[in-house]
Amino acid sequence: MILNFSFKLIAGRGRIWCKFSLFRTYRALSTAPVDVLWHKLINLADVSWHPLLSSTNAPIGLIAKPGLIYQVVTRLIPIPVRVFVERVLPGELLSVRVLAIPGVENRLTYRVESTVCGTYVSYSMTLRGWLSPLIWWLIRPYAARVAVELAQAAEQVAAL
Repeated sequence: MILNFSFKLIAGRGRIWCKFSLFRTYRALSTAPVDVLWHKLINLADVSWHPLLSSTNAPIGLIAKPGLIYQVVTRLIPIPVRVFVERVLPGELLSVRVLAIPGVENRLTYRVESTVCGTYVSYSMTLRGWLSPLIWWLIRPYAARVAVELAQAAEQVAAL
């Protein structure tokens, strides 16, 4: 687990601005093959494994492609949130940006790596904006479980 946090005070034109930035990476090991884990990740209609999301408006079978915008509903506060798929490298990387509220920029990156020990899944979260400390305080326990939940869901699919 890697944690980077920065706080900057910027003075100019008689005002003081605060800039918060938080970057955290979680990693989990899975016995599931890379293909199974990747298909579980890019299936946008299936968020049953995600501890922060409860449902999505994506049709069944829709896979992540750059430029795609869809809606998800969060588990904490049932509000619809827009998600923009930024980058997809098949079998390796999925990067999305969460467009929730003004004052917070949230970028999520999922990486899948195959090693001799098994398959690693990494979940990186970048929060920027003046509301990011409050949002981080709310979602921290759930964000810590995302990589583990994805690995367990892929293992269950692989076992069948």
